[in-house]
Amino acid sequence: MRAAYACHPNRSRGRRFPEPPAPTRSEFQRDRDRIVHSTAFRRLVYKTQVFLNHEGDLFRTRLTHSLEVAQLGRSIARSLGLDEDLIETIALAHDLGHTPFGHAGQDVLDDCMKDYGGFEHNLQSLRVVDLLEQRYPAFDGLNLSFESREGILKHCSRRNAQAIEAVEPDGIAARFLNGGQPSLEAQLCNLADEVAYNAHDIDDGVRSGLVTLEQLEAVPLVQRYLREALAEYPQLVGKRLLAETIRRMLSNQVYDIIDASRTRLEEAAPADVEAVRTADAPLLRFSKEMRSASTELKRFLFANLYRHPQVAQTRTRAEQVLRDLFSLYMTDPAQMPEEFSAAPDKPRAVADYIAGMTDRYAIKEHQRLTGQQLIQV
Repeated sequence: MRAAYACHPNRSRGRRFPEPPAPTRSEFQRDRDRIVHSTAFRRLVYKTQVFLNHEGDLFRTRLTHSLEVAQLGRSIARSLGLDEDLIETIALAHDLGHTPFGHAGQDVLDDCMKDYGGFEHNLQSLRVVDLLEQRYPAFDGLNLSFESREGILKHCSRRNAQAIEAVEPDGIAARFLNGGQPSLEAQLCNLADEVAYNAHDIDDGVRSGLVTLEQLEAVPLVQRYLREALAEYPQLVGKRLLAETIRRMLSNQVYDIIDASRTRLEEAAPADVEAVRTADAPLLRFSKEMRSASTELKRFLFANLYRHPQVAQTRTRAEQVLRDLFSLYMTDPAQMPEEFSAAPDKPRAVADYIAGMTDRYAIKEHQRLTGQQLIQV
């Protein structure tokens, strides 16, 4: 049952292009289905998290990450009385604008686009659902509801927020200008995203051999659940010990979010979703202790996994692939499909085209255009 402060599909702020309601689905269910059937969503299976797509079949991709965020989000939403379909929609769409090669790709495109408005992956996700998907005869994009688009735009620079606000007054970017908050469903998706990537980066890091359980035992958040698992199952080793440690960590982070958020919601007592949006701070959160522990874990992963020499070496080659592609397409736009080569804003069209690539397509396209194979596939 939805709480009063939850988003309700029957009270949605609507779509940019009005459409009659679906006979068997709510507005948010309809949004979710449009995302699942989109081209950008299918491409997520070949976009990396930390490791390149071809480096191992068991490593997370943007698709598996999005599914994990959706599962965590729905579980928490049910306990807090939020709209589960909207949570799932935002979770499945939140990474649609991510480039190939993870954050390395975003950094390269932002640098290449520094004289043309920059590149933000959250804004790119919005461009995908608002403009770049071409599936319907009456409009570009997927024409999602306000609430779904609000959740997808997790971050936005002031300059880009002002540009969105100019064409969509008091719209999804207004909160970045007036200090407001997104819906609770959007806030929850942000937390579920953090829980998911911390857990699966531990899993992938240990499976890859770049991080060891012994190293992780120095991180208090992991140490606690590792020792709990061994206290109950002293015989556990290897994959089972890793899996049980992560399972306990995930569960306790979920319970922590539920408990801390319930307390905050009781204190704030928002009457409806608009009261949530005008709050001076997010109403969903970790406890202070869990926030501190999660931050410490992220620092560990940054230093020991994301900046591991092996990952950094692959990152350097991936960055070169994208820099070369950007330069080549700017010089010869005809190398892109016509929908991009004929676009009036050439730099943005090049960024759109590259951002939509999968890891392996970017590698193969670079090899086609340069004759070089910087990354083996």
